[in-house]
Amino acid sequence: MSTEQAPSTGPSRSGSPGRYQRSAAGLVISLVVTVAAIGALLYFMGVFRPDFETKPTAIDYLETVEGMQLADQEPVYPAELPEGWIATSVNVPTDKAPYFMVGMLTDDNRFVAVRQEDTSFGAMLSASVDKETTPTDDYTVPADVRRPVAREWEGHTDEGGDTAYLAEVGEQSVMVYGSAPAKDLRAIIDSLTVAELR
Repeated sequence: MSTEQAPSTGPSRSGSPGRYQRSAAGLVISLVVTVAAIGALLYFMGVFRPDFETKPTAIDYLETVEGMQLADQEPVYPAELPEGWIATSVNVPTDKAPYFMVGMLTDDNRFVAVRQEDTSFGAMLSASVDKETTPTDDYTVPADVRRPVAREWEGHTDEGGDTAYLAEVGEQSVMVYGSAPAKDLRAIIDSLTVAELR
């Protein structure tokens, strides 16, 4: 009597993996759904995300100037800024950065700064403009500006298009420089003062 058993034709034993029916059409559909979901997510993020373009914040540089004056310092600063301009930064002299500076943006977002330091013109140009500059037209403050901090200013430019004007004020060097047109720099020069605010 034979002991062989006929092969089982019933359902697979418990625990054996079931078969997943794969087809090209199913793969294409799943890809389309995935791409659509990613596209919807990106659209949603684009609609509801905040505008990350940061606008510069205006600061009150005159408050810093007044504080320096109360500490018996004599900063050279713009009495006022042209319409549409804002001050965006100010540096008070420290051991590591021994200079006073006011950074500004013009109404068309061009950079201008006033820097005051007990150093040479060459050192100031190297630090803030370029190590290699070319002399350009000097600037004489007009006679109708009654009390300029300095009447004569030495002009320099660099290959990147920045312009700088320098003058001696007392025992320190003052530089007005930036990417703005020369006429804008000269307007700031005309407005410079050491007048006390208190």
